[in-house]
Amino acid sequence: MTLHADLSLPAEVDTAALDWVPSPMAGVERRMIERDGGEVARATSLVRYQPGSRFSAHRHDMGEEYLVLEGTFSDNDGDFPVGSYVRNPPGSSHAPHTDEGAVILVKLRQMPEGETRTVHVDTLVAPFLPAGAPGHERQVLFEADYERVAIERLRPGVSLEASRQGGEELFVLDGTLSYGGDLYKAGAWIRRAAGQEQPVASPDGVRFWVKRGHLPGPAQ
Repeated sequence: MTLHADLSLPAEVDTAALDWVPSPMAGVERRMIERDGGEVARATSLVRYQPGSRFSAHRHDMGEEYLVLEGTFSDNDGDFPVGSYVRNPPGSSHAPHTDEGAVILVKLRQMPEGETRTVHVDTLVAPFLPAGAPGHERQVLFEADYERVAIERLRPGVSLEASRQGGEELFVLDGTLSYGGDLYKAGAWIRRAAGQEQPVASPDGVRFWVKRGHLPGPAQ
């Protein structure tokens, strides 16, 4: 299956408008955002776990990264409540489950082999720091030579120039994001290749997850 698989092309998805698609495991459903492959795939998805559901133990040969959007997600390393950001490096394995139910934004098979560090960040308590322009704040989740991941916050009326930082991928968590002059609500996912990044602003304030520096330039 290929879905928004060409990383050099712009893409955007209103995930709130997507149907939940059953996975091979009972009680686990997905909204597919981008995908290249079959059941084992390079993928970005929303995954919903019903209360009491679980996924069989499996290995992530090219890593896993997720942000808990609702509920509490659990695995061998413990319980991760809403707001938890987790990176499990290539070669890691786990058997995920949930008692109360959970929704996660998850990215699979998108890390280099050399990444070895496990990352756990509670974004509900980690500090937001000034990011340069007044009214723009950033909560750093992960930084490396090949990508930077953060949650950013814009106060109402704040606008920023295009980042031009090696492409960017955004997911709106709450509020309204103006991206290139178009408005996006919670659940919107946007991807732009290097050189295609657009100015961002917010009429009423916004909080969004963002990854930068990991995308190629547009196809020639």
